[in-house]
Amino acid sequence: MIVIKGFQLRAAQLLVVLFWLFGSSGSAVAQSLTPMRGELVSTTDSFALRLFAGNPYHHRMRVEFRVYDADFAPVRADVRPAIRMLGGGGKAGVLVIVPFEGARERRVRVCVESIPFPQQTTRVRTQICGKFLARRVG
Repeated sequence: MIVIKGFQLRAAQLLVVLFWLFGSSGSAVAQSLTPMRGELVSTTDSFALRLFAGNPYHHRMRVEFRVYDADFAPVRADVRPAIRMLGGGGKAGVLVIVPFEGARERRVRVCVESIPFPQQTTRVRTQICGKFLARRVG
């Protein structure tokens, strides 16, 4: 129990008060990936996605793009560039080329993961993923 100017607060109540006093400006910020979903048709043995990652923070961020199947198993794909540096408030595009590998349909998840800088004391990695369905015709 914590007492502040005659008010008794439990730890959880104190966190709520501190967040209210010093916390958010009313809107939440989060790393972004655009688009988050998509369906496309390809006439070749592979398909391409053009995605954009966003950094809502004021500091720069290093991110890596990874491609997984629907069950989050890694998928062989060509990601250009696979690692990017995003400035504060910036966005950057990436091109992802995924082979069908003989299938007529392919479901993939493309994820953008933040990579902590070596000199940082916090080692938190964040990840946001988009889901995409590609169909091969012809």
